[in-house]
Amino acid sequence: MKNLSDNLRGALFMVISMTAFTLNDACMKGLSDDLPLFQALFLRGLGTTTFLILISRYFGHLRFNLARRDWWLIALRTAAEAMAAWFFITALYNMPLANVSAILQSLPLAVTLASALFLKEAVGWRRFTAIFVGFIGVLLIVQPGSEGFTHYSVFALLSVAGVVVRDLSARRMSREVPSVLIALAAAFGVTIFAGLGSLTVDWQPISAESGWQLAGAMTFVVGGYVASVAAMRTGEIGFVAPFRYASLLVALVVGFVAFGDWPDQITLMGAAIVVATGLFTLYRERMMRRAAARVARAARD
Repeated sequence: MKNLSDNLRGALFMVISMTAFTLNDACMKGLSDDLPLFQALFLRGLGTTTFLILISRYFGHLRFNLARRDWWLIALRTAAEAMAAWFFITALYNMPLANVSAILQSLPLAVTLASALFLKEAVGWRRFTAIFVGFIGVLLIVQPGSEGFTHYSVFALLSVAGVVVRDLSARRMSREVPSVLIALAAAFGVTIFAGLGSLTVDWQPISAESGWQLAGAMTFVVGGYVASVAAMRTGEIGFVAPFRYASLLVALVVGFVAFGDWPDQITLMGAAIVVATGLFTLYRERMMRRAAARVARAARD
């Protein structure tokens, strides 16, 4: 690691992060045969929240003297996180891992589109074209009207919408808000939401296998978070961000090995289109940032 450049180390952290998050998804999917969704989500949330509290206290980020506007944005982000988690895990319980992961790859396209529509960020015709083509890829993955289409595919899309609201909320926060505190608020909110939901279901006993899967989910989700923060702080975002698509490759392998699932050719074609257009969008954003930086330097000189 010491001999690698910051960008390469950031890319490695991003791959580790995406792998950990995908393995967490696999553990949660494995629990679907034994534990109700709300029970599994609540128990995972307890472990995740506890760890994030310890991390926040260790780094001195457990503070509450934030502006009222930031607290409102944290509340909105937390609500969006809870919605996204419920829709995503519900889809994950009922769909192949790789299919859900493929739909989730449309997130960069959706965030770019929402940023243009709601935050008035400049998006040129090239990126708008990439977004349009990318959403055609999403339709190939979802395949509405086909025999394999279910409402759980819509749930996966709704989880993307929730994540878009979550990410746009984070963009509007001031830089004084610690990232660990934001994650802690989200974990706490999801845990409370799942805890209330768990009151409506019959809790099931936790077998040794379920216990290991829960422990794995807690470990992987926390590891994914820590690695993602390291990735964003180590390398350039424009270089590091495209490596998030490693999650799809991991999902394909884990889904086949652990659950015997493999997407059909149309789904794979749609996933390839989504990834290609997403990479192009990230590339264009990187080029625009570099151009803006050059203009700013020229103005200072």
